[in-house]
Amino acid sequence: MEARDGRPDQSGADRRRGVNRRWRAGALCLLAALLGSSAFHGGQAADPQPYSVTIAPTGQAAMDQAVHDAATLVSLRDSAAVGPFALVARARADVQRFEAVLQSYGYYDGQVRVTIAGRPLDDPDLPGALEATADGRAVPVAVSLALGPMFRIGQIALAGDLPEAARDALPLKPGAPALAADVLAARDKLLATLRGSGHALAKVADPVATVRPATHELDISMQVDAGPRVNLGPIAITGLQRTNEDFVRGRLLLHEDEPFDPAAIEAARQDLASVSAFSSVRIDAAEALDAAGTLPMTVQITERKLRSISFGAAYSTDLGGSVSASWTHRNLFGNGEQLTLSAAATELGGTAALQPGYKLTADLAIPDWQRRDQTLSFNLTAVDESLEAYDRRAVLGGATLERKLSHDITASVGLEMEQAHIVQEDVGYNYTLLQVPGELRYDNTNSLFDPVHGMRAKLSVTPTESLGSPGSTFVIAQASASTYLDVGKPLFGTTGRSVVAVRGLVGGVEGAMTFDIPPDQRFYAGGGGTVRGFRFQTIGPEFSENNPKGGTSVDVGSVEFRQRFGESYGAVAFVDAGQVGTSGVPFQGDVRVGAGIGARYYTSFGPIRLDVAVPINKAPGGDAFELYLGIGQAF
Repeated sequence: MEARDGRPDQSGADRRRGVNRRWRAGALCLLAALLGSSAFHGGQAADPQPYSVTIAPTGQAAMDQAVHDAATLVSLRDSAAVGPFALVARARADVQRFEAVLQSYGYYDGQVRVTIAGRPLDDPDLPGALEATADGRAVPVAVSLALGPMFRIGQIALAGDLPEAARDALPLKPGAPALAADVLAARDKLLATLRGSGHALAKVADPVATVRPATHELDISMQVDAGPRVNLGPIAITGLQRTNEDFVRGRLLLHEDEPFDPAAIEAARQDLASVSAFSSVRIDAAEALDAAGTLPMTVQITERKLRSISFGAAYSTDLGGSVSASWTHRNLFGNGEQLTLSAAATELGGTAALQPGYKLTADLAIPDWQRRDQTLSFNLTAVDESLEAYDRRAVLGGATLERKLSHDITASVGLEMEQAHIVQEDVGYNYTLLQVPGELRYDNTNSLFDPVHGMRAKLSVTPTESLGSPGSTFVIAQASASTYLDVGKPLFGTTGRSVVAVRGLVGGVEGAMTFDIPPDQRFYAGGGGTVRGFRFQTIGPEFSENNPKGGTSVDVGSVEFRQRFGESYGAVAFVDAGQVGTSGVPFQGDVRVGAGIGARYYTSFGPIRLDVAVPINKAPGGDAFELYLGIGQAF
């Protein structure tokens, strides 16, 4: 912003020598530029002169911080020692910085006073007096600012051809405090309004401010060139190496001849960036219209490395440890297809695991299959597990079609088969299951691993046919939801640091009794995913030796308070409760309650979680406590 003195009795030369200054950014940007200018690192003609700095408060915390940030007397005191003459020069340069701070906050008649050893900077004897200072003795530097009256916005003139709607959208109003940041923000808002209404090549010059000392006002003028409203022209796609251009164009939310809209362009960019095969996406407009009067666009894509390897680990006292590794190809056939092969060693120790197991998985996901936002997935899994409830060795395979119905809602339907041999209470059966799982999900939370606001909900219905002997037909239904309340914002004025998380789950089986259902399809509770403090799968009906039997209904509820400390640490307190019944209807059976505390260490990929929980009403033969270690919040 360029400031001009509006006093009529001054010549043009006087005005230029007076208060004519140019501000190219908001107050913080102005200070950053000043800090980046001459720092007087060198120039010592004598031994370094130690000094201390005192800045008198102005009564405005934001301005005091800005003055402190602008002071090279402070920032360079320890890192760039100077001699007496250079110290005076550094202080004189800071006077200009402090005057800029005053004006950026609307105080155009403010005065800055800086003294060294009690002497003003224009004292001709000051350098000599500093030279005579005894070696090693620090001299005091005192800074004080007299604010004077605050200037306010006077007349606002917008010159040029611009729509009346854009003129009305200018947030700057006469009588408002003449803050540089607000004036420059108004300029940016005007430009954004013009571009948002289709004027892609609009230009708004830097504001010119004319100071009116007599009335303590600042008149603002801006030159505006709205330019024509334009449509998008040809769209070029660059940077593709393995990805097929047809795939990108089919997914791209921008099309030729559509009106220019920055919000739509950014939405298209973010959507493309969500493709796992891409590491970054830029969408740039040309600097001029083409011969047809449209605006050409360029989509610049940077592809990720084709392959990645990841590792994982977790531990709990009931299920023991697990270690896993996965290999992923992000773009198998050039259309964003993702193939993931993973292997895990599971049940490595633990009170609920009888011996180590394994899990081998292959997943292939084909995005935008047949239509946009529709993914076809194939999966094949081999699993071997030996738990207190049962021993299972199984092979599972299937296909799932998933469609994104809106930004927050996703639906899916699948076809799955399982061939398993399961032993429970020393009796083994071979099971062949045919399932048609359907699912509806809602998720508007802000993070997968550490949500602080929003809600998640899921409803699943799985008709199942158990072939062979024993055979049965039944339907498994389950509904779950969790919500996250950022209580720190209204209570303490902080965001995302104090969170109450609430979770609920209900489920039931219709069409079969408990022993007509394969053991791995029954409901269980207990463990890190349901009721902490109880051993995995041990809540619910039991056999005579306290081994889990499983049931046909389940309900679980959890409340957790999460508090973050500093940048990387946090703590939680929680209570879980749940029950498993045999009637197929939730809220039946013995309710078990667990409670505990936990610690969090926050990383770039999510919080590392350590929870310790105890059973409030321990079942016979149950553990005294359970410990859980993993990545991400518990829910």
